[in-house]
Amino acid sequence: MAKEIESPCNSVCQLDGGVCRSCGRTRAEIKAWKGMKRPEKQTTTKTAALRLKKQRKVS
Repeated sequence: MAKEIESPCNSVCQLDGGVCRSCGRTRAEIKAWKGMKRPEKQTTTKTAALRLKKQRKVS
């Protein structure tokens, strides 16, 4: 059985323009997380990491 993907949340929720400055997920992704299947969670995690990387370059 495939290992569960843990939420990238680290309990420092600060939304800026609809994106969490801490985990990189959008408000919609945060709300949908528990109902997502493994492939959706993998995609969301990768996309969130890219958002954070871009966000840190701008800052």
